[in-house]
Amino acid sequence: MKEDHTVEVMQKKVAIIGLGFVGLPLSMMFVRKGFHVIGIDYDSRKISAIQQGKSYIQDLSDSDIAEAVQSGRWQVSADYAALSGADTVIICVPTPLSPDNSPDLSYLTDTCSRLAPLLTPGQLVVIESSTYPGTTREVVLPLLEKSGLRIGQQLYLGYSPERIDPGNKSISFSDIPKIISGITADCERKLYAVYSQVFEQVVTVSTTEAAETAKLLENSYRFINISFINEFAQLCDRLNVNVWEVIKAAATKPYGFSAFYPGPGVGGHCIPVDPLYLQWKAAQAGITSRFIELSQQVNDSLPAYLADRIEQELPGRKRLAGARILVYGVTYKPDIADVRESAALPIINTLLHRGAAVDYHDPYIPHIKLEDGSKLQGIELTGERLKQADCVLICMNHEVMPGDLIIKHSRFIFDTRHSLSVNPADHPITGKLVTFGDGTTIG
Repeated sequence: MKEDHTVEVMQKKVAIIGLGFVGLPLSMMFVRKGFHVIGIDYDSRKISAIQQGKSYIQDLSDSDIAEAVQSGRWQVSADYAALSGADTVIICVPTPLSPDNSPDLSYLTDTCSRLAPLLTPGQLVVIESSTYPGTTREVVLPLLEKSGLRIGQQLYLGYSPERIDPGNKSISFSDIPKIISGITADCERKLYAVYSQVFEQVVTVSTTEAAETAKLLENSYRFINISFINEFAQLCDRLNVNVWEVIKAAATKPYGFSAFYPGPGVGGHCIPVDPLYLQWKAAQAGITSRFIELSQQVNDSLPAYLADRIEQELPGRKRLAGARILVYGVTYKPDIADVRESAALPIINTLLHRGAAVDYHDPYIPHIKLEDGSKLQGIELTGERLKQADCVLICMNHEVMPGDLIIKHSRFIFDTRHSLSVNPADHPITGKLVTFGDGTTIG
């Protein structure tokens, strides 16, 4: 597609459907850039919180929400009819996996079906939800054309993958380069005219399929490399080699190497999900992605491996059954209140299946849902609780983690994050410390 970014008439009224981890920050950014924004979400609790000036996303403060509401340029509703008059409609609804690891587009297709009767000539619709290549053209387009409007003539359609990184304070949302694409050249121009007003850099690609696949490549790259380094850490465990030292040494090479680090597994709303969208699409085309398949196997086997390692190292015990395990950190990344696809959850379920008694502490998560549907309440982290545990398992290293308290009172620490690396001569520990991939035991 030949790029032609002729300046369009500024479109200043935007509707955003889905006010979650993507849609809410995107709404704030458009408001700050002077747009009138209509936020749509079926969750009445979110609508109520926003109307009261309360944030339910950690990266946004109550004052951010209140300021946007008070600007008079932001309104929210659970009623799709509220988006009437919007120049652009941006869809940011979830696209999870089905139980059989196939794409679940039900939120997206339901949104498009509800949107179609409300569309008017000249509107631009943008999909930001992560999905497999072909979704925008093959699934979304036919649903929107039930409005009677033809894409590229009376209605415009594009795809722009979200690149939100929750908890990342080192780069602002608007500074992250924004990939865009359109079903037609006119669709792309419309999309560029809107997004270039809010993002510092807009990157165009020739087709919506290319944009959809770019997002899947980004997360498949991380999925494969994180899974590989976790397998590599297991090798180093067996070879009695410190994987953390090995990575640090390899990272001194100024070219051809990107450092990835071991941990309890792959988590989050994108990295464990997006590669399986690509794998599913590949299967529809009669091909397989062996790297993704093997990476998934490594990731799925990690909870059992870590449980085995804890059992091997348990002081004075030979089995996990009956052991008291205290898990620190259950979110999928540091310093955020999000447990979507967290690697800690299958580890906890594995420990419970093996008969261990499990407690957890996370300053951001008051309770978690277990595999059987029951809830596990978090506990207060105290010296007495730490002393009572047969093992303190560190699954996430939040910045506020009280490392000194854990080291002082724990009998046995299994650290999957290399977050309590200590020199016994400088900082003696009370019990035993084992770090995943370290190859050595302290204490």
